[in-house]
Amino acid sequence: MKNHKVIQRITVLGILAALIVVLAFIPVSYFFEITVTIVPLAVGILVGGRKNGLILGLVFGLISYLQCFGYSPLGVSLMGINPFLTFLVCVPTRMLAGWLPGLIYELIERKKGPSKFNDILCCLLVPVLNTVFFTGMLVICFYNTSVIQGFVEVLNAKNVLHFIVLFVGINGVIEALLGVITGISMTRVVRTLRK
Repeated sequence: MKNHKVIQRITVLGILAALIVVLAFIPVSYFFEITVTIVPLAVGILVGGRKNGLILGLVFGLISYLQCFGYSPLGVSLMGINPFLTFLVCVPTRMLAGWLPGLIYELIERKKGPSKFNDILCCLLVPVLNTVFFTGMLVICFYNTSVIQGFVEVLNAKNVLHFIVLFVGINGVIEALLGVITGISMTRVVRTLRK
C-alpha cells in the first residue's frame, strides 16, 4: 500500500510539473501578462503539502529562468545585466512561493483540520507570495539598473513602493482571483480521482 501512495504522489507531481512547463509557454495576456503556472503549484500543495510546493516551485523557477534565454524580453534584459542575480529573481523566489504556503497550509490543517477556508487561503497565498517574492527580489537586485529605471519612468513611479504597486497593478489581483477559482476547482477534481 505504501508503494502505491509513493507511485501516486510521483504521478501527480509529474502531471502537475508538466502542466507548469506547458502553461509557462502559453502566453496569457491582454493588457498585462498573467502567470497561470501558479494554479498547478497551488493544486500540488493542496494534495501534497509543502514538499510538493517546494518541488513544483523549483520546476516553476527553473522554467522561469530558462525563459530568460530568449523567451521573456524582461528576462533577457536581466540576463544581460547579471545572470546570477536573474537566477535569484527566478528560482528561489518560486521555490519559496511553493514551500511557504504549503507550510502554512499544513500548520493550519494540523491545528484546525481540513477546511474549505484553508484551501482558499492556500490558493490565494501562492499567487500573492509569488508576486511579493519575485517583485521584491527584482527590486533588490535590479532596481538601480537602466532596465527597471525605464519602467520607473514609464510608470511615473515616485519611489520603490510606488513602483511595486504600479508594476504589479491589476495583474496581481487577477492572478490571485485566478489562483483561488481555478486552484479550488482543480483540487476537487484531483482529490476525487485520488479517492
